[in-house]
Amino acid sequence: MNETDAALARAHANALTWFDTLPERAVPARAPVAEVTAALGTDLPDGPTPAAGVVDLLATACEPGLVAMGSPRFFGFVIGGAHPAALGADWLASAWDQNSFLRQVTPAHSAVEDVTRGWLLDLLGLPAEAAVGFVTGATMSNFTCLAAARDAVLRRAGWDVGTAGLTGSPRVRVLVGRERHDTVDLALRYLGLGTPEVVDADDQGRIDVTALEAALADAVGGPVVVVLQAGNVHSGAFDPFAEAVAVAHRAGAWVHVDGAFGLFAAASPATRDRVRGYEDADSWTTDAHKTLNVPYDCGIAIVRDRAALRSAMSMAGDYLITDEGGDQFETVPESSRRARALPVWAVLRALGRDGVADLVERFCALAAQFRDGVAEIPGAEVLNDVEFTQVCVAFGSDELTQAVVRALLEDGTAWMSGSRWHDRAVVRIAVSNWSTTAEDVRRSLDALRRAAAATAG
Repeated sequence: MNETDAALARAHANALTWFDTLPERAVPARAPVAEVTAALGTDLPDGPTPAAGVVDLLATACEPGLVAMGSPRFFGFVIGGAHPAALGADWLASAWDQNSFLRQVTPAHSAVEDVTRGWLLDLLGLPAEAAVGFVTGATMSNFTCLAAARDAVLRRAGWDVGTAGLTGSPRVRVLVGRERHDTVDLALRYLGLGTPEVVDADDQGRIDVTALEAALADAVGGPVVVVLQAGNVHSGAFDPFAEAVAVAHRAGAWVHVDGAFGLFAAASPATRDRVRGYEDADSWTTDAHKTLNVPYDCGIAIVRDRAALRSAMSMAGDYLITDEGGDQFETVPESSRRARALPVWAVLRALGRDGVADLVERFCALAAQFRDGVAEIPGAEVLNDVEFTQVCVAFGSDELTQAVVRALLEDGTAWMSGSRWHDRAVVRIAVSNWSTTAEDVRRSLDALRRAAAATAG
């Protein structure tokens, strides 16, 4: 075996060992950072180490410090798992090592990206003419979409931000719901737009359309962006898109939908009503490593106006072998980038239209199982209307709820994250892994019940 064969063989063997442990493995890590650091060694060797040995050392040293995020009982964040087809395709993406930013340079990936773009827009019921960019995650998708929005609304106001920058430009007003995700604010900071204007929301985090209309009353004709939400990070709730988009467009605003995990509600007939009217927006964010269960580094930015996205993202270079039909680098902030469309294509091909719908529906059914099971735990209270994949639970006081989270993690059966919602400490349960079963939920509920009983005692 040559060095490449040996390294890949050891990576494969160690990966299979890891997957074999997931069904019964304690979800939290067993070792702290210092222990893993010591196992890796802090002195850089003077001489070479065989590649296979490097892979084995990495696997052995890191294994105790790994959180079983791919476990069917990891509910701490909306991060999904790696579907087998997507994982296999992602390995090929690394092996093929295509820098997928020019169509003519990487025709294979360009073809895959074209097909995947069409499938995604069809599956989500979004405009067929929209541009799709594959970025690192939801944060950069929000950045990409809001960059196109910023430039477009300023252009309408007679200001070319690409030439003149932001200094001296008309102020871009950005309106968001009170419970938007923090990455929206982060993207706005990156774009030099500062803190957004906050519009009131209901008790589930849905934007108040009447309040939005009032806030936009004096905005007609000025550069305005409205950010809506598909899937509140705590409640799973969806903004009333049809009404909110209509109000925003009457004021001349660009409407962006942050749907990091909730956008795929559109893929199922059972949940499609949650996003009714969202197709009339101007841009959309989602993240394939969440509901769609591909490995990390796979956010998706969708912009109705291809020219607006191209204007915000593109660059020029005499060395570039460009295509008249447009290139991938014109839809994303990066030039060098991995072939992110490959795992998305793979999971869509493996599941098909019906399989994606079933995935979404199973997540919702498992969240409902959590809701019903939590209701039977003494002292537990479900705080949200469970309409999608999120469940928020409190155990009386903040101190008691936080103690339950600690006891649950010490138990190790499942991972549920502590958070804060409506000024209360909560246990947040996010269902997003393709391999989670009703039995996994039952075991996790038993662990939560034990943690609550131990804490109360």
